Amino acid sequence: NECNHVCLILDSGKYIVFNVILQLVSYTKEKNAIMFTYPPPGSVTSTGLVVSSKLLRFSDLYTLSIVSADPKSISAGRPVEFTKSVTQWFTKDGVLVEGLFWKDVGALIDDYAAVPKKKK
Repeated sequence: NECNHVCLILDSGKYIVFNVILQLVSYTKEKNAIMFTYPPPGSVTSTGLVVSSKLLRFSDLYTLSIVSADPKSISAGRPVEFTKSVTQWFTKDGVLVEGLFWKDVGALIDDYAAVPKKKK
C-alpha cells in the first residue's frame, strides 16, 4: 500500500528531525553533565547543581565538577572540581574500590558546600 510507505517515510523523517534537535540541546546545554539537581528542601539557595564528568579518550585522567545551575545567581557557590587518574580507584586486577571513589566525591561535595569564612 502506497499510504504505508509514505507514512513510514514521514515517521522516519520526524524521528531524524527530533533526534537532531535532542542532540543539539544535549551538545549546547548539557555538555558533560551527568546530573542536574533542584535546590535542597529548606535550603537558602535558590539554585540547583550541575554535576559534570569528563574522561577523554586514551586518557586516564577523570574530571568531576560541581557548579551551580545558575552561576549568575547571588546564591550560587563557586565551582569545584577534581582531576585524578582513574588508576587511583582500581586494584591491579581492575576492580573498582568504590570506597576510595566515594571518598573523593564526598570531599568534592564538602568543598562545594563549604562557606568561605570572613576575614577579621
